[in-house]
Amino acid sequence: MWDYTETLKDHFFNPRNAGVIENPDAVGEVGSLACGDALRLMFNLSDNGTISDVKFQTFGCGSAIASASALTELIKGKTLAEAEEITNQDIVEFLGGLPEQKMHCSVMGREALEAAIDNYRTGSTEKHELEGNVVCTCFGVTDEEIKRVAQENNLKTVEQVTNYCKAGGGCGGCRGDIEEILQQLQREIPQPTADQDDKTIKQKSRSMTNIEKIKLIQQTLDQQVRPALQADGGDIELIDVVENRVIVAMRGMCAHCQVSEFTLAEVVRAKLHEFVSDELIVEELKT
Repeated sequence: MWDYTETLKDHFFNPRNAGVIENPDAVGEVGSLACGDALRLMFNLSDNGTISDVKFQTFGCGSAIASASALTELIKGKTLAEAEEITNQDIVEFLGGLPEQKMHCSVMGREALEAAIDNYRTGSTEKHELEGNVVCTCFGVTDEEIKRVAQENNLKTVEQVTNYCKAGGGCGGCRGDIEEILQQLQREIPQPTADQDDKTIKQKSRSMTNIEKIKLIQQTLDQQVRPALQADGGDIELIDVVENRVIVAMRGMCAHCQVSEFTLAEVVRAKLHEFVSDELIVEELKT
């Protein structure tokens, strides 16, 4: 018998934000009824770029309902950039844990959020699917999805992959392919060196996923930019990251400062170029 936390049971029996938004700004749909799990996530944005309303519909087990409910609570009030930082592990931690066999429910939530954000940015209403070749024909899981889930959750075994994305949980014919993917990922892990520095991190940022890039951008703003702005009564907020466009909003004294454009160019952009990538373009959201 699986051990469910009190928080998980509460979000199953009393799901938050279940329902439908009429004319939502974004919709993300993942999974399928044939595979046993499906999730539809909708949200609206306020004028200042934060998620003002979010709803979900899901077909699945109690863990799927609870994970979707937790996700909506996690993203409400956040900017798209902040929401995009949320991982399936954040959903798990919010619920106080998930049975190992139900971890795929948290991954489905993360994927629905990603699909909704992609829908908002591109206007595409097609079902969100990762690129790559289908490895698990029973559940339609690609090699790229297996790699991503394994990397983000530090998975080492085929059984763990099955728990997180269902691949290998049907006929079992793909388990050898999954094992080969895991071995390949282990061979690709770079060995750390004693002289690793910020420049090394910057070089690696070119191959980062979008979520990893956003986290590095947020870290750079928090550590390299915000302290100086806050010392003068100002602040900065990361609103969104669209490809190489970093959209920020100046807060406090900086919002009305005549030299804010100088700050963006000479401080914010310079630090992001130094610690993340020379390709980033910084734009200010005017409110």
